[in-house]
Amino acid sequence: MKKIKWFSFGLILILGLLSFTKVYDSGYKIGDEATDFKLKNVDGKMVSLSDYKSAKGFIVIFTCNHCPYAKKYEDRIIALDKMYKDKGYPVIAINPNDPAVQPQDSFAEMQTRAKEKGFTFPYLVDEGQKIYPIYGATKTPHVYILKKENGKNIVKYIGTIDNNYENPNDVSDYYVQDAVNQLLKNEPVKTEKTVAIGCTIKVKK
Repeated sequence: MKKIKWFSFGLILILGLLSFTKVYDSGYKIGDEATDFKLKNVDGKMVSLSDYKSAKGFIVIFTCNHCPYAKKYEDRIIALDKMYKDKGYPVIAINPNDPAVQPQDSFAEMQTRAKEKGFTFPYLVDEGQKIYPIYGATKTPHVYILKKENGKNIVKYIGTIDNNYENPNDVSDYYVQDAVNQLLKNEPVKTEKTVAIGCTIKVKK
C-alpha cells in the first residue's frame, strides 16, 4: 500500500515538473524563427510582416490601451518607430488582450487611442489571442526584436524597452535602442534578454 502511495506521489511530482517546464519553456527563444501573422490594424486593413519588403527587421511590441505601464511607454514607442522605421526596423504593435475581460482594450477603443496619440505604426488586434502565445508574450508591453536573415525573421532580443518605465528621464539602459543599433551595425546584441515589466495579458478564465 505504501509503495502505491509513493508511486502516485512520485508520478504527480513528475507530471507537475513537466507541466512547469512546459509553461516556463513556452514561446520563442533567442535565435528562433518568428512566425508571420495577418492581423487587423486600427484602419481596418490586414497587416503581415511580409508586407514590409524593404524592412531589415521589426520591433514587435505586445501592448494595449488600459495598462498603466503601456501608457507610460506610448511616447517612447512612438519615438522608437520614428527613430528606426526609415532605417529598416519599424514598430509593429499588437494588442493581445481579450476585450471581453478588459473592455478598455476593445477594437473601437484601440482606434480611439491610436488617433489620440497619433500612432505612427500599425496597432493590430490579436483576435482569438492566437499570436501572443506563440511568441511567448506575458506582459504589456513585451518586446521582440526580429532581424531578417535569409528570408526568415529571427528573434534577436526579448524583454522590456528600457530600465525605467516610470520616468524616461531616469533611464540609464536603453535595451531596445542598443539592440537595434547593434543589429544595424551587424554586431551581435550584447543584452539579448531582459525581464518584461508590465500588466499581465488578459485572458478568459
